Amino acid sequence: MKIEEIIKSNSEIPLEKKTILNLIYTQHVVYDKFSELLKKHDLSSEQYNVLRIVRGQKGKPANMCVIQERMIAKTSNTTRLVDKLVAKEMVHRNVCPANKRKMEVTITQKGLDILTLLDPIVETFESNLGKKLTLEELTILNTLLEKYRN
Repeated sequence: MKIEEIIKSNSEIPLEKKTILNLIYTQHVVYDKFSELLKKHDLSSEQYNVLRIVRGQKGKPANMCVIQERMIAKTSNTTRLVDKLVAKEMVHRNVCPANKRKMEVTITQKGLDILTLLDPIVETFESNLGKKLTLEELTILNTLLEKYRN
């Protein structure tokens, strides 16, 4: 469906504006579908992102700065996200022994278990979205998005 139909516009939309509207609308569609997958497991997409970042440390603790740097949504309140994951017993937060002002976050077995459960679900979700385009189209889309962002 064309963006003009979605927003019910009767007038022609300049190409630059149309591009931005398409990007924003598509982002929301993908985000909403992804969030629906995670909601069944009592996780937000931002919490899922934090769990993946901390798991990627391979047992080493991650401080809040490291987590924030790697977040997809840079505006997320990392402390609040970690607090919620601590309450769900998916991560531990401890004071850094070398620097008492730093907090270190490590993933718990419960956090690892939920990611192990979610990994194939997320892969299927990504694969199904990817099948809407050819490999060449996916490559071009990624190239164009990176070019547009930079």
